[in-house]
Amino acid sequence: MARVVVTDAATRSLAALIDSHSLPPDTAARIRRTLAPLQRFPRLGAVLDPAMPEVRFLLGPWRWLVVVYAYRETENLVAVLAFEDGRSARSATAGREQ
Repeated sequence: MARVVVTDAATRSLAALIDSHSLPPDTAARIRRTLAPLQRFPRLGAVLDPAMPEVRFLLGPWRWLVVVYAYRETENLVAVLAFEDGRSARSATAGREQ
């Protein structure tokens, strides 16, 4: 099973979203449930950029919340890099061709 860690930058980005979006008090628990499957399935999310296949994203716990993470196979480590509002033009998924 992969180890899942949330980086300081991701923690800050989530805190900003909690504040700016008035997210509910159980947000941390919801995030933990969203990240839990990454322990067994670290490649669960879609590749964000084919040039960097280790960087992936998934959505949750709300459809607009983008979780950007990197899977380091040699370390069996999932590092959550950021939490973003996918509706924002600055989101990592903005402009992504479907």
